[in-house]
Amino acid sequence: MLARLARDRGGQASVEAALLVPVTLVLVALLAQPACVLYTRSVMAATAAELTRLAATTRDGEGDHRAFALRRLAAVPDVPVFHEGGPEAWEVEVAGPGDDGRVRAVVQGSVRPLPILGAIVAALGEPGGGGVRLRVEVTREVRADWIGGAYAEWIGVWD
Repeated sequence: MLARLARDRGGQASVEAALLVPVTLVLVALLAQPACVLYTRSVMAATAAELTRLAATTRDGEGDHRAFALRRLAAVPDVPVFHEGGPEAWEVEVAGPGDDGRVRAVVQGSVRPLPILGAIVAALGEPGGGGVRLRVEVTREVRADWIGGAYAEWIGVWD
């Protein structure tokens, strides 16, 4: 009788495990996908912010800005849930400093979400082409508002 009860409990554990393992894996996937997309967006935002500082302080060409951005964006793994298309797929745009004293940097890329989570991840970016398009834009003032005078006056101090 005791041996029969022990076997019955063992079968119950198998049934519980058969129900809990898939539920646990789905929960892990639900947590992992948004974390991957948010990591990618945070690296993109940091890269765009650094690009604005670079453009405000140097006179390098656009090719140099793109090379700088690609070095920073290499922190994002080339796995479709993080970024799709490799280094060539990143779109980097830097404009400025303009007459208004602003520098703007835009970094764009795309991710391919897991099939179950496409709708959730689409809320974090623009859906398109079977994936989700991520876009980060940073605009920064070249000079602080409290600084008086024109740039030519400031550099004239060293002449």
